[in-house]
Amino acid sequence: MGESDPLAALTDDDCWTLLAENDLGRLVLSAAGDIDVFPVNFVADHGVLYVRTAPGTKLLELTVHPDVIFEVDHVDDDRAYSIVVRGIATELQKQSEIDEAEALPLRPILPTLKYRWVRITPTSLSGRLFSRGVEPDRF
Repeated sequence: MGESDPLAALTDDDCWTLLAENDLGRLVLSAAGDIDVFPVNFVADHGVLYVRTAPGTKLLELTVHPDVIFEVDHVDDDRAYSIVVRGIATELQKQSEIDEAEALPLRPILPTLKYRWVRITPTSLSGRLFSRGVEPDRF
């Protein structure tokens, strides 16, 4: 990717590498014809995403309609990227799975109790990398 090509598609491996560098994303859910977007912190581990949550709208919606979209954006001085994960969300029920999730390095951003774990198993990944620089002359 050079100056003549400021946009590049990311491979699945690139997406996972960049997801692992982040801990805040947006979870998009749909239930009863309504779409909701929730900012959530997460951790990427072994090809899946994990989110902690509390009982409420988010958890109820994903149990009714588990097809979700998860999105992460990043911008710094040199680059920007956007990653979209389409997947199936499942609340962890088995104690062994919950124990494994509890060992992951995920802590809530807000100091609230969030004891429910949700695993997002991807059905597809897509990502775009944007090189940042000086805007070309328009004339």
